[in-house]
Amino acid sequence: MSRHSSGIAVIAGLLCLPVLAQTRGEGKDAEKEAARAAQGYAPVRLWERPDVRATRVEIKPMGIRAVHQHDDVKFHLFIPLTGKLQLTIGSDKPVEAPVGQAFYIKGGTPHGFRNLGSTPAMVMEIFVKDSASTASLDALGALVAALQTSPSRP
Repeated sequence: MSRHSSGIAVIAGLLCLPVLAQTRGEGKDAEKEAARAAQGYAPVRLWERPDVRATRVEIKPMGIRAVHQHDDVKFHLFIPLTGKLQLTIGSDKPVEAPVGQAFYIKGGTPHGFRNLGSTPAMVMEIFVKDSASTASLDALGALVAALQTSPSRP
């Protein structure tokens, strides 16, 4: 059994959370949704709490999420679930983002990603808000450690 199976179980649990009924926005929300569709990505908010937000993002083949930043969070985790993804953080060169690898992105850091594959890709993003408690941060730290630990070899 791999060492990071508990982390994958947490992600699987988040993916299975029921998605609250959502209505299409009007005005600026509709404009944002149209821009996302044109770029080839579709975020779905799975969980919203005062200290943590979880979002699943589907990226169409060759889809791109332009460089952007989140100023309303302490940090977020970018965790590829499927597909062949490339991630850019800050002014660094783009890097391959392998499935299951957790990337730590400090709040306010410019970043963007793209799907280089011919099939849809999926990403889980976990945002830790400025109001996050120490307990929340400890739990997410354990998740990152579990995800980044190599599977044990026989």
